[in-house]
Amino acid sequence: MKMRCLIVDDEHLARSGLEDFIDQTPFLEHAGSLSSAVETLAFLKQNSVDILFLDIQMPDMTGVELLQTLSNPPQVIFTTAHREFALDGFELDAVDFLLKPFSYSRFLKAVNKTMQSDSISTNLERGKDHIFIKSDGMIVKILVDDITFIETAKDYVQLHTTQTKYLTLVSLKQVEEQLPKEKFMRVHRYYLVGIKHVQKLEGNLIYLQNHKIKISRTLRDQVYQAIIGNKLIER
Repeated sequence: MKMRCLIVDDEHLARSGLEDFIDQTPFLEHAGSLSSAVETLAFLKQNSVDILFLDIQMPDMTGVELLQTLSNPPQVIFTTAHREFALDGFELDAVDFLLKPFSYSRFLKAVNKTMQSDSISTNLERGKDHIFIKSDGMIVKILVDDITFIETAKDYVQLHTTQTKYLTLVSLKQVEEQLPKEKFMRVHRYYLVGIKHVQKLEGNLIYLQNHKIKISRTLRDQVYQAIIGNKLIER
């Protein structure tokens, strides 16, 4: 899945330039272009986006004022022709500040900053519903609830979902730190399992879809407790 981008700028040429940059970037999707803060507030009530390209100087409300009103904002990249506004933007935890006019390479550098590391980014702190990984030259959005299990593969990890699997150059620990602890559990030094996808337990084995995974002996009791808890019905 692509990262959805919303452009907010009262200048038509500025919006058009950003649209062109987004269209030529394979992992980005243009979600919309708006010319005012008021339109933006209405749009964000009905739609979710991953990146907001936000002009600072606008007639009805500045970009800084707009961002201050958002309780759950996407990642923001400010765009403006005035360098002196940069500090206000960064105080609101903006990802980057693009000074107009800017090149495609500078645009791409700002977009790459939305990644928390070279290979993985997350919106878990805000929505706790998805992560981004780099796989096969693309940046892929993955819903947390679709992840069945994750396994180490030398310097990589292989992330299995209900539909497919992805190989990405990060450590299992990096991924584990980005996922909600109530939904995932380390069952072995090589495996991280999505608790909701466990179908059955047998001795030191966990079954998920068409896979069976070995449970570490030292973690067996913790794993059984986390998955079964007090839900076991027995005579």
